[in-house]
Amino acid sequence: MASFTGLDQVWFVVSPQNPFKKKSTLADPYDRLEMLNLALEGCDHLRVSDIEFHLPLPSYTIDTLTHLSEKYPNREFVLLMGEDILESLEKWKNAEVILRDYHIYVYPRPGYNGGKLKEHPSVTMTDTPLMELSSTFLRKAIKEKKNIQFFTPQKVIDFIDKKGLYS
Repeated sequence: MASFTGLDQVWFVVSPQNPFKKKSTLADPYDRLEMLNLALEGCDHLRVSDIEFHLPLPSYTIDTLTHLSEKYPNREFVLLMGEDILESLEKWKNAEVILRDYHIYVYPRPGYNGGKLKEHPSVTMTDTPLMELSSTFLRKAIKEKKNIQFFTPQKVIDFIDKKGLYS
């Protein structure tokens, strides 16, 4: 996405508690943080952030963006999300503030159209190659003992195996 948006860096923010997901369906937040660190090792323009580990739970995007903007006043923060997520953005805490104060780059997802927010002035649909790959797909493949070596770095696969995640 960084290559297709002109962004200097992409920060991956691990959320310890997403208000829209059941806690029981997620791996331990520290395991997810470690997997992301392993996956992005050596990628200078990609950065892992644990900022939400230090904020009140559950984690709300507007609170994270506000905190980041205050902590790094010389940086401009934007959101990257899939088209599937854009369709539910209006349900988010202070969605109107997010749309007013932050730009959103949206990755196309098969079977989704972005809903009415697709035309919002703060939303840019990216012209990126469409890949049918998601965390749901990967978790299901792992559970079914399928080979994911072409989708995930070996260090992450080794970590998942060692911890017995998603099986």
